[in-house]
Amino acid sequence: MSSRLPAAALELAGAGVPVLPLREGKVPFGNCRACQGCACGGRPHMKSAGDCRCPAVCHGWAAATTDITVITSPAWAPAWRHAAAIAYHPAGAGLTVVDLDNAQAVAWARQTLPATRTVTTNRGEHWIYRGTMRSANSVRPDVDIKSRRAYARWLGPGIGTIADLPSCVRTLVAGEETTPVRGRVVSSAPEHATWDKTVATGCRHTEKYIRNGLERGLAMVRSHTKSGAGSQAFGVAQFLGSRHAHCPGPCGLDAIGLQIVAAAVSVGVPEAYAHRAVANGLSTGMGKTS
Repeated sequence: MSSRLPAAALELAGAGVPVLPLREGKVPFGNCRACQGCACGGRPHMKSAGDCRCPAVCHGWAAATTDITVITSPAWAPAWRHAAAIAYHPAGAGLTVVDLDNAQAVAWARQTLPATRTVTTNRGEHWIYRGTMRSANSVRPDVDIKSRRAYARWLGPGIGTIADLPSCVRTLVAGEETTPVRGRVVSSAPEHATWDKTVATGCRHTEKYIRNGLERGLAMVRSHTKSGAGSQAFGVAQFLGSRHAHCPGPCGLDAIGLQIVAAAVSVGVPEAYAHRAVANGLSTGMGKTS
């Protein structure tokens, strides 16, 4: 094997990272005739588990392996001859990749997520965390989560120290938030509960400052009528929480949090999801990241 791609794949496999070749267009090779349409039943570890043991590069991410005999096998040789890149299965290596597809998404991550190892991509960055979770596309504009049942393109080791997977990343796919509300939402969230200075006797900010910031944040959450309201609620809660990180307290953050939850629920976010997103946002904003 003289190609740099198989050599790099072998090095990754030796480090415990399951790999597979990608063809032009950064996509996996198609299934062989016997596996087309999952007629074989699928591989044992797929969502639709079957007993397929096909030696070829079939079933996309599920073909990823650390087995050197498979990687160097005659069945994989044709794929390597036409390969344009290497992919890896993040969860198979105990990792989660936050795929940021442009500069705006990267800027959001730098303001929102804990620092970790980053890999530069053609259009943005991959942020890599230690730990696995469910994969999901478009968890917010131009942000995908790649971990279980997914693949990510290998673009090098990156820079920085890998951090543990934080709760704020898990929150991004903790529930469905893509269906806008139809009619009134049945919710226990106190929609008319409001923050006031009587519950914030230890806050160093003026009432006008708090109200203006909160109203702007609530408007941002309510503007996401089709998707992204849960993630926006997390971001608003994190930002508002950070404003109070140095207050002697109490600051009435519980009341602020309930108003953010109510705003998210009003545009279709499941209440339990909204509570988790807001609680995590306030916690990370106050510097209490897990």
